[in-house]
Amino acid sequence: MKLFKSHFWYTKSQRNGIFCLIILILIFQSIYFFVDFTSDETVDYNSPVVVKFQKQVDSLRKVKLQSKETTLYPFNPNYISDYKAEKLGMSVLEIDRLFAYRKANKFINSKEEFQKVTKISDSLLNKISPFFKFPDWVSKKRTKVSIQKKKLHASGKVIPISTIDINKATAQDFKSIKGVGEVLSKRIIKYRSKLHGFSYMSQLNEVWGLEKEVIDRLVKKFKIIEKPLIHKMNVNTVTFKELLKNPYIDFKLCKKIFNYRDEVAELQNISELKNIKDFPLDLYDRIVLYLLAK
Repeated sequence: MKLFKSHFWYTKSQRNGIFCLIILILIFQSIYFFVDFTSDETVDYNSPVVVKFQKQVDSLRKVKLQSKETTLYPFNPNYISDYKAEKLGMSVLEIDRLFAYRKANKFINSKEEFQKVTKISDSLLNKISPFFKFPDWVSKKRTKVSIQKKKLHASGKVIPISTIDINKATAQDFKSIKGVGEVLSKRIIKYRSKLHGFSYMSQLNEVWGLEKEVIDRLVKKFKIIEKPLIHKMNVNTVTFKELLKNPYIDFKLCKKIFNYRDEVAELQNISELKNIKDFPLDLYDRIVLYLLAK
């Protein structure tokens, strides 16, 4: 009996502790089984407050997704996938041009070459080109060419050109001028194409980004040897869309010309354009390069 008590009986303080524990367990079980925790209150998901809150959550989620999608990291444009090219904003045709170029085992080594191959817009090129990453040897080669060119200019040596005719000069010819690099040389040629050729050397002032000092250097080296052959349109029969192709005529002026044509029925002489109210007389000589009256 003493052995039983020594192993299985508890002291008074232990018995009190066990009793309290049993009481607590019984209380919690009673609460669990007999107390209803459910609420009769329902949430109106169409209430203005809930709808407004949901819109804010959706807006934040959309911003986060857009931020994630538009995050760009340096990449070699020669090896982008069609999926990534599409995400960059390239059209199917532009992507196909890039893949066809690469399929011919040719490599793109500059952003200008990338645009030339794919024909993407200037805005898209400006957006993605800062993330182009070419091999080190390509970057070193471009740097070396740039340094050599600067040395030639600094030494005062004359860089040979293929022609002095500004309407036949190449991008390389224009780059022989101090202050004209890859971008400006291509911009000059692009504007020359828009004009169908320079008729006046002063039209160089219309090329965006060309500073006066650079224009002066271009004028010293290049001349208009052969005037461009420009197909003139009859102002009396030309369509509105065709007239807008004139590089010096905007929508507002085009509308004025058509209104005047309707008033007089037919222009007898192209100089009658000067009779139009607010006609830009300073551009008359350039506008009539592309128009005649007959």
